[in-house]
Amino acid sequence: MKLKLYACLVALAMLAGVVWAGALAQSHVAGRASVLDRLETVLLDLRILIKGPREAPRDVVIVAIDDKTVAAAGQYPVGRVILAAIVERIREAGAKALAVDILLIGKSDEAADAGLASALGSLPSVIAAGGQFPLDEAAVVRVPAPESELRPYEIFAEVASVGLVNVATDAGGTPRHFPLIFRTDQGLAPSFGMQAVGKYLGKIPSVTAEGIRLAGRVQPLDMHWQQPLNYYGKGGTIRTVSAEALLQGSAAAKAALDGHLVMLGVTASAVGDRFSTPFDPILPGVEVLSTGIANLLDGSVLLRDSRVRLGDAIAAVSITLLGMAVIVFLPLASATIVYLLLLLGWLAVTVISFNQGIWLNATLPIAASLPPVVALAVLREGFDWFRVRRLMAAREALSRFQAPGLARRIADDPGFLQVPREQSVAILFIDLSGYTGLSEKLGPARTRDVLKAFHTLVVNEAVRNRGLVLDFMGDGAMIGFGIPDATSRDAEDACRCAFDLVGAVRDWIKASGLNADIREVRIGGHYGPVVLSRLGHDNQQQIAATGDCVNVASRLMEVGKSHGASMVLSTTLTTAAQTMSDQAMADQTAATPAFQEALARPPRLEAVAIRGRVQELEVALWTADQAVPEPSGTTATH
Repeated sequence: MKLKLYACLVALAMLAGVVWAGALAQSHVAGRASVLDRLETVLLDLRILIKGPREAPRDVVIVAIDDKTVAAAGQYPVGRVILAAIVERIREAGAKALAVDILLIGKSDEAADAGLASALGSLPSVIAAGGQFPLDEAAVVRVPAPESELRPYEIFAEVASVGLVNVATDAGGTPRHFPLIFRTDQGLAPSFGMQAVGKYLGKIPSVTAEGIRLAGRVQPLDMHWQQPLNYYGKGGTIRTVSAEALLQGSAAAKAALDGHLVMLGVTASAVGDRFSTPFDPILPGVEVLSTGIANLLDGSVLLRDSRVRLGDAIAAVSITLLGMAVIVFLPLASATIVYLLLLLGWLAVTVISFNQGIWLNATLPIAASLPPVVALAVLREGFDWFRVRRLMAAREALSRFQAPGLARRIADDPGFLQVPREQSVAILFIDLSGYTGLSEKLGPARTRDVLKAFHTLVVNEAVRNRGLVLDFMGDGAMIGFGIPDATSRDAEDACRCAFDLVGAVRDWIKASGLNADIREVRIGGHYGPVVLSRLGHDNQQQIAATGDCVNVASRLMEVGKSHGASMVLSTTLTTAAQTMSDQAMADQTAATPAFQEALARPPRLEAVAIRGRVQELEVALWTADQAVPEPSGTTATH
């Protein structure tokens, strides 16, 4: 994959990621329901549980038609005579206002209805009406509009205010919003809860653009005047008084109602509406309504207005952009960690904010960023894989132009030999006698085949003896031992390789039918210090060994030609090889006795003049026949 194509794909992926995140953010800001709401409710409940239960305000008290009340009445629903008596006891206890969460639909006994109407009219009261809503609008944040209403009997509606008691639940049935405004046939109408607050405060709250004004403050709400519910705890957290205790004249029950807003509803087992909430799977509906009303009165409504939703949207787009950016510019492992830290950081912010009463959306940034970040990570992984393949191919190609050992070293350490270094090594030079005439006879193509076979042989023997072919020069080659790192066996390996090359080249000449043209092989070898460095232009370099040792080894092939020898090794090299071989005796890696004897007692020892040098050099000389008897240079361990 070319870099330009990769850059275009990355740009397209980032653009698609921004569009995706922007679409989700816009939908969230607009309050449209989506599958993300289900995950958000799970994370919201987790935050609620982390924060834990809290004390409910004292303003709201529930008078419950509980199991004791139903048992004493002997029936359910309890008769309106009993309801009237309960309302009278609430008034007598000094309740400031009454909200009745019971659907008083239709007429019953005329006297009983009249008595209940009279009781309701004796104090500020609001009674419940029910609405039927379209199912597809259940989770949408908008002004609820019932398709039909169940309203109280007329004589009750004449003496008390009426409001819809419906709450907005999520997909799991948990009430999440407490609507304060409904759209009815008569226009916008305040809900049961809003009217209850108005009865208690003496003035119904006024509606503002994004909330309601009550008790001298503006309470921000979610879109379309829907109030997010902030639960206090499990059932009974809001003070609850048994209606039966009130009927029996309990002083404690009466004292609990004095000056408060009383919610009258049903909590008896197996009757009345119940909802699953974070703290209680069967919280009575009257306590859900009481929770919403108490939130308004104590100001603990979860803040989720248009500004909070906009903050969610900005976080979603920002995390998406940052996540994609780190995937592009950082190593993939580091980028993954950074991206996960971004998400964990946002989750931490949502928990901290929730403890301050702010409902930030934990799900939106995850849903907005995860698909594009994962897609970009897959694209990056593919590009990295392709790049690694190219690098491996380049490294393999480099190893064909450099000795494999040097190529690996350069790949692992690009700064290798930027600073030249000096070390002692063994150097062998080899070439073929008669090659010039052969190349004229064979022509370029066939000559190339001969050279390839010869070079292959040289490399195989060098590698087998731990040597490194540094350069090919037509029918010749330069081999180093102890490059790039010197060892205690370099001189011995060089001598062994020289013997092996003589025998292997001789066998190859015979097997190839070239013995009529190529007369013999010549090898020169020396041991001493060289300088290893990079030679050439800054943009085109090669690893080279330079110094007197290299020059001497090369000149020794001329000595062999003038002295009729196939192999000429300096005694400096052979002595170093014998010394190293003696040191290796202890670990049983020494050369065979025949090889030691060949080094210790060469056929000829002479002091020869080296072209370009002042001092003569003592060398050992072997003809091809004298060098071959060593059986292919076998050793105890090779």
